[in-house]
Amino acid sequence: MRFSIPAPISGGLILSYTCNAECIQCMYACSPRWNADWITRENLEAILSQLAGKIQPSLYGREYIDLSHGLHFTGGEPFLNFSLLCEAVELAESAGIPSTFVETNGFWAVDDAKAREKLRELKNRGLKGIMVSINPFYLEFIPFERTRRAVEIGYEVFGQGMIPYQLEYYRKFCSWDITGTVKFENYLEYESRENFARTAEFFLSGRSAFRIDDYLPGFFPRHSASALFNQPCIPEFIRPWHNHFDNYCSFMPGFCGGISLGDIRNLDSMLEEGIEAEEDSVLYYLFQDDFRGLFELAEGFDYRELPEGYLSKCHLCADIRRFLVDKSSFPELTPRHFYEELS
Repeated sequence: MRFSIPAPISGGLILSYTCNAECIQCMYACSPRWNADWITRENLEAILSQLAGKIQPSLYGREYIDLSHGLHFTGGEPFLNFSLLCEAVELAESAGIPSTFVETNGFWAVDDAKAREKLRELKNRGLKGIMVSINPFYLEFIPFERTRRAVEIGYEVFGQGMIPYQLEYYRKFCSWDITGTVKFENYLEYESRENFARTAEFFLSGRSAFRIDDYLPGFFPRHSASALFNQPCIPEFIRPWHNHFDNYCSFMPGFCGGISLGDIRNLDSMLEEGIEAEEDSVLYYLFQDDFRGLFELAEGFDYRELPEGYLSKCHLCADIRRFLVDKSSFPELTPRHFYEELS
């Protein structure tokens, strides 16, 4: 059966899943344990040619950035392969992709001169901005003085094209005069557990759904599978904005790590002809009956609901897919290592 999807108007291009950090909130379960498998130039060119003319610029214009428009280069940590990042930026500029920016944890900002040199080179090649990730989980791995330097020089080089994400944490860490890294259990000496959980923007998906109890045990309520069936995924699953495309050429819907709608190099034909979902495939059940259907598929392989329940619908979906990846041939459940890195 074929299912229609809209053209992606924005998204992130994952250059590799390898990362110098292993953050609890990572939706794509990135870590230093991943094989780098950096995207090839050939695949970069093929993907960017498919996205050209579809990716929409920021509402302020193609030279500006925002989180729901344009194309961002991400990972993993894209600065681990700076030459490839530069090449990707240059190819995107040549393809006419608007509002490009890079998402980074800032580990590379070891001194002012080197940080300035890297950002100026990226800007000269056509990059429109930078987003520096900031929260207590990154703080476990990235010395805050590097994060702060990346932000300050990011403003110097890109001006309004610098996005500290999240700005609230940047201000807090600066006011507390934090230096070095801080383990999360020690971070709670700065901010109460309750205040953190109340104010943090937090997605209970990817790695966080499986490991958040290591950090905030028992804080988030759990739900039965049936209680989550009334929270449909399909509107997000086929949304046109902020999708992701990885180094294996997978077209991942939204923030859904570990599942592919198809080969992004074939995007034009996917949009024209629809996505072919074979009966009894994960995609077929998701399109037909959302993750209630996915749950029923897994039950046929003897999946059993977690007795303790689930933190979110994304936790339920990921747990089912982690179970199914070993039970049959589901090529859409990719990359496989994603499931190994969840816990």
